[in-house]
Amino acid sequence: MSKVELAMPSYGMADTESVVLQWLREPGDVVQEGEPLVEIETAKAQMSLEAPASGCRGTAPGRRRRRDRHRYRPDLDRAGIVKTHTDPATDLTANIDLDGVSSEQVHRWLGRMLLIREFESTAAPQALNGTIPGGMHSAAGQEAVAVGVLAALGHGDVTAAPHRSHHVAIASGIDLRGAMAELFGKAVGVAGGRGGHMHLADFGAGFFGSNGIVGASAGIALGAALAQSYRNEPLVSAAFFGDGAANTGRTWEFANLAAAWRLPLLLVCENNGYAVETRISDALAGDSIAARASGFGMPAVQVDGQDIAAVWRVATEAADRARAGGGPTFIEALTYRHLGHDVGERGKYRTADEVEWWLANRDPIARLRAAAVARGDLDEAAYAAASESARERVADAVVYATDAALPDPRTVTDGVTATPLNVRSNR
Repeated sequence: MSKVELAMPSYGMADTESVVLQWLREPGDVVQEGEPLVEIETAKAQMSLEAPASGCRGTAPGRRRRRDRHRYRPDLDRAGIVKTHTDPATDLTANIDLDGVSSEQVHRWLGRMLLIREFESTAAPQALNGTIPGGMHSAAGQEAVAVGVLAALGHGDVTAAPHRSHHVAIASGIDLRGAMAELFGKAVGVAGGRGGHMHLADFGAGFFGSNGIVGASAGIALGAALAQSYRNEPLVSAAFFGDGAANTGRTWEFANLAAAWRLPLLLVCENNGYAVETRISDALAGDSIAARASGFGMPAVQVDGQDIAAVWRVATEAADRARAGGGPTFIEALTYRHLGHDVGERGKYRTADEVEWWLANRDPIARLRAAAVARGDLDEAAYAAASESARERVADAVVYATDAALPDPRTVTDGVTATPLNVRSNR
């Protein structure tokens, strides 16, 4: 086979060298044109280079920096990681302590997490085939964070969420049929079919909505917390956002106000390791996001977000403190999304080994199930019944959404302005 030179990209005059992070093919491997060959890092970006032609990979001397293939693991990554995890490769109950958790709570939590997983697993292929317009950001894998926090909240409390919001919405009690219909863009959706999957809301359930502005959920929940405080209500608001929001200024402006005014606010950072494709350890200064938050004079804790009992405990403590006038708490929940930033993503920033490790060792549903079985709270029949109930509810929501009508095009301007625009036509 003929020799083909692999040209390193340049994104600026100062971009004079590239660092080989990881070869994706071994010397001697046959590669096809367009196949990912090597991961590199330049001064401007991290990316995969594709083979410019079909052939056989030879040796490649030169500067190389090794990175562990398991890029984001609790015991390996430097930023935002709990160091006390045991490896549950053979024991999924590791670090799942159900002390103080009733059997009823276990079944309720498991049922809610299974419902979220079924909703996401059903909706994802609908987004890929275009039935759900506009794509989708799946929260599969992050169920324990939402369900654990909401288990510490009650009637009248408020939640707000970012673009990846279905788990928070369902844990908050959103109407499931209305949520699925909104994803389908139907008139009976919770936002009239106008918002889509990123703009869900159910004010009756205390879910003040989700949106695509990074960190904006903290501002929405901050406003709700201010109203609760002003009215002297024993209520709490919780804002969910991702680790990407930890590097966004508005997030810390909201945190500062909440701390300064001692508002009843839970700031819940779902650190799933990546802000879109940027690994958190490549973008975060300091020891952790929680450590950064503690600088605002509020309690800040880092918790295993795949352990629902641990999440529930820290959220309960934070909510109790907020109701008693103790002000806000920052919770950094270490979690992991099973799919890409959006469904159908062809990202190469995570290795198959990394994803498989998290699915095998840190799936929140599997861990709770194993702990419940070990304590005698759950048997196979009960788990099968809970799974079937989730499937039936989601299937019903899909039928409802499929059969529903699309919004009337003549109402396109409704709700856009306070004063009617009078642009409707009978044509």
